[in-house]
Amino acid sequence: MFTFNYAEGATLLGVWGVWLVVFALLFGFNEVARRSKWIGLFSFVALPAFLSILWFTSMKDTTYTDWFHLAKVYSSTAGCIGFWCIRHVRFTSKRTGKAWRLSDKKWALCFPPLILAINILEAVLRDFEVGMHYAGGGILADEAMYVLGGPWNYMNGIAGLLNIIAITGWFGIVIRKKTKEDSSMDMLWPDMLWFWIIAYDIWNFAYTYNCLPGHSWYCGFALLLAPTLCAFTVGKGAWLQHRAQTLAIWCMFAQTFPSFIDKGQFVVSSTYNPTIMFVVSFIALACNVVLISYMVYKASKTNRNPYLGELYTDLAKYKEIAAMAE
Repeated sequence: MFTFNYAEGATLLGVWGVWLVVFALLFGFNEVARRSKWIGLFSFVALPAFLSILWFTSMKDTTYTDWFHLAKVYSSTAGCIGFWCIRHVRFTSKRTGKAWRLSDKKWALCFPPLILAINILEAVLRDFEVGMHYAGGGILADEAMYVLGGPWNYMNGIAGLLNIIAITGWFGIVIRKKTKEDSSMDMLWPDMLWFWIIAYDIWNFAYTYNCLPGHSWYCGFALLLAPTLCAFTVGKGAWLQHRAQTLAIWCMFAQTFPSFIDKGQFVVSSTYNPTIMFVVSFIALACNVVLISYMVYKASKTNRNPYLGELYTDLAKYKEIAAMAE
């Protein structure tokens, strides 16, 4: 599926070693940022503010300035800031004197699923763009990367739209209660269970394989696996928070050191095999068709509204995550 294009002196073992380092750093960064609210604040407010100055001044001719990359870095960072506020910012009512958080307000809980849907939609538009304008292959207009457009782009674009529709429990987000083992106050989303996460990961990997073929080894494979592993182990129930934090820090890194994935000795590129591209996107579409079918089945069987309420409340995994909430 991949060919390893590395400079003289590098080895296949070295390429895998760099992948493991990237994965470990993403996982480790997320652990530190989610467990310390002050490190989280620095990482998603002070750090991107400082880096933005560099990107638009001394680095403006060497980093990504196209709409897509800028939208990715700032939308993911905005998501992290919003999630941080939902988790940690407290207010005091002048009328009653009682303290309250954004997580207590239903309108604020629309922000996480909305920013997720927007993020997916950005990628869907990119898939359709590549399919329409780069059929048969070509260099992207806004960056020096070869892409091969075809029916796989449309299949995966549809898969992404289905993934958005399958986002349920918009108002069910809660905050994790502090314990001796974990004082992170994670933003838990009990209705976002493993089957949605897996369908998302497969879709997103197919997207990077279609539209970012020179980056998919790292931003498709390592970047997707890090938050998923966290959500299935030490940070259960908070996949969206983990995904936003790892995506934001990766985008900041890629903006600051673009040569690492574009020109470095550990660059890994796609084989551009149409059969493989078709199969990967077909699997993504099939998984999301199954996902949406299951959502419709559960909604019709339980007579629950999947958007105004929570849909999977009878499942054991939902109950496990909900029990962690304050």
